[in-house]
Amino acid sequence: MVDVQISVRDIIDPSVIQVMKKIPRDRFVLEKHRDLAYSDQALPIGKSQTISQPYVVAFMTQALDLKSSSRVLEIGSGSGYQTAVLASIAQSVYSIEVIQSLLDRARSVLSSLNFTNIHTKCSDGRQGWKEHAPFDRIIVTAASEDIPPALLDQLANNGKMIIPIGRQHWSQDLVLISKQGKRIIKEKLLPVRFVPLVKKTSEKI
Repeated sequence: MVDVQISVRDIIDPSVIQVMKKIPRDRFVLEKHRDLAYSDQALPIGKSQTISQPYVVAFMTQALDLKSSSRVLEIGSGSGYQTAVLASIAQSVYSIEVIQSLLDRARSVLSSLNFTNIHTKCSDGRQGWKEHAPFDRIIVTAASEDIPPALLDQLANNGKMIIPIGRQHWSQDLVLISKQGKRIIKEKLLPVRFVPLVKKTSEKI
């Protein structure tokens, strides 16, 4: 997966490449899709959600320019795969998922892989996790039509946020946001298609 789909493209960060060679993606997909676990495609994980294609996971992680001291907020735990990639590089990851059943499954897999620097909760990701802010890096793994103000407020000075911006069922833009004091810099990086950022759910939270 890494040699054919990632390293030969524009992923050059050695820490990202090393981590993605290490983490077993097949552990994070549904059993019926295990034979496709290392293909370069998004796969359904239930509840109309997906695990992102490996290249997109690598691209977003590289764009964040993670440090070993980074505190990361992830909006959309999903399968937990992106969470594992982040936690293998950063100091700590605070991950929010709005669908309880997906979060329960992700927690189980992450625990079985012995991660100890991941903190999770089931909540509306658009509100962030204020009590643990500010965050050096924020990653949003679902598409939003705007940049949630709470996430921007919780981004540390000199921090970076990556988020897909655009309407549901349309192609979106992966946008990298840099915060420098009161100055907000936005850079479009890549056309993508993500599931929408869910604001609420009928499942018990």
